[in-house]
Amino acid sequence: MKMDRWRASARRILNLSSHPDAAPRFAPNPARRGIVASGEQPRSSGSLHCSGGSCRGTQCCFGHKQPLSVHLQEREFALGASLIQSRCFGSMATKIQRNPKFATINSDDIRYFRDLLGEKNVVQDEDTLLAANMDWMRKYKGSSKLLLLPRSTKEVSQILKYCNSRCLGVVPQGGNTGLVGGSVPVFDEVIVNLGSMNKVISFDEVSGILVSEAGCILESLVNFLDSKGFIMPLDLGAKGSCQIGGNVSTNAGGLRLLRYGSLHANVLGLEAVLANGDVLDMLGTLRKDNTGYDLKHLFIGSEGSLGIVTKVSILTPPKLTSVNVAFLACTDYLSCQKLLLEAKRKLGEVLSAFEFLDEQAMDIALNHLEGVRNPLPPALHKFYVLIETTGSDERSDKEKLEAFLVHSMEGGLISDGVVAQDIQQASSVWNIREGIPEALTKAGAVYKYDLSIPVEKIYDIVEEMRNKLGHLARVVAFGHLGDGNLHLNISCPQYDDAVLAQIEPFVYEWTSKTRGSISAEHGLGLMKANKIFYSKSPAAVQLMGSVKNLLDPNHILNPYKVLPQSLSSP
Repeated sequence: MKMDRWRASARRILNLSSHPDAAPRFAPNPARRGIVASGEQPRSSGSLHCSGGSCRGTQCCFGHKQPLSVHLQEREFALGASLIQSRCFGSMATKIQRNPKFATINSDDIRYFRDLLGEKNVVQDEDTLLAANMDWMRKYKGSSKLLLLPRSTKEVSQILKYCNSRCLGVVPQGGNTGLVGGSVPVFDEVIVNLGSMNKVISFDEVSGILVSEAGCILESLVNFLDSKGFIMPLDLGAKGSCQIGGNVSTNAGGLRLLRYGSLHANVLGLEAVLANGDVLDMLGTLRKDNTGYDLKHLFIGSEGSLGIVTKVSILTPPKLTSVNVAFLACTDYLSCQKLLLEAKRKLGEVLSAFEFLDEQAMDIALNHLEGVRNPLPPALHKFYVLIETTGSDERSDKEKLEAFLVHSMEGGLISDGVVAQDIQQASSVWNIREGIPEALTKAGAVYKYDLSIPVEKIYDIVEEMRNKLGHLARVVAFGHLGDGNLHLNISCPQYDDAVLAQIEPFVYEWTSKTRGSISAEHGLGLMKANKIFYSKSPAAVQLMGSVKNLLDPNHILNPYKVLPQSLSSP
């Protein structure tokens, strides 16, 4: 086996990227940004990909370039124009009754909040509230009459103290880019958005520890760190609008998790305000602290149900300049598994991404995305794998990747592949993987499931779902194979209760039998609150309820979310 075979393969992608139709789609696109906010994120990493505001625009930055009201109105327009015909449903509806213990907003409440925050930070404008009441998929819609914009932890504390005394439900809201209805009201809860709390408090250029307020836009932090020679350990397609406090509160995943781990691994400390207004100061910057319970982990991933995160301390890695991308074909899923094991062994410290997609996902992308071309010969392969390495020595990293690829091809693990030779080629390859969610919405109705399953069993559920559905729908699979996260999508011409009945509860029962998780990175929110028992034992859920009762006895924080309805009322 000679290296010239791989160099010849690389020339194929060179021809692809020079084609005018294959130019990377870097122009700001509000509709696409909304679509990829699902957790199936587009890539923006290292020196290979555009990371400046010029690529994604600035209209989604709360507290930055435009006022919140302008952002929300623009977002509503973009949603209405682009997404109303392609909503992504994923679970049977759950009937919920408003908690009768909650009070309703009155004129005295409005007067109090205006005295506290000032007129402009107490929003009652109907157009602004229309957008703030609705998630980006237009699947969930509340009826809140009040949006508050605090500017400090003290103001958040006073808001919660007052709401708790009045028993007013509260919804913490960041960029509102979630998939499970966790960031919008269910009924008339008060919306609290931290977008005005958007300051970088400190950055240590020796340790790489960043301390910021919770309302900082992720992309703003990315740009700040880029100027210092560092990167965020978190990479999301919604980076232009999501806020770091929301990222922490939902334990957002993404494409860098394989290399840097989850936010549980990178958040060193945080400050949170409890339901009664007490400020919990855990804003440490130490990597080692064994003094008692590490309480910050209660708030990471709790989706705002235990407290509102107001400040974050996070460990950021240095930016590495050597980035390589390979796009490979495999004949079966077993080869994908073996390739992952070999990649971990042979690429080790430079392996930064290991993504996969099946032939159905590739076909959807090729037929419904403009300018996307298969960099491999025309015939569809059964599986495709995208591997990225990130290191500090370009020559050594390339040699290591090429040696791994030659060894894998000789061993029969891959049947074909290409290696990107420059930024444009790498972006073209990533566009295939990143564009699948958009392609699915263009193809018709889609039921989406975000599952964490043992790697060896990931494709079993795909095949069983295909056998179960037959010709009723098309089953499409892709995801983060490196960390066992499958994005299972069922595509059909239109939403059909008969199709949904075939999918659920089968998909949850199957995942439970493998001791998997029904939510790998999207959270539970409203959509999956009653389905938590598929992934957690009754004893564990009961303990979660006890923690909720301790920290939020009136259950005013993000009511009806995360925990099942049987535990959601005080």
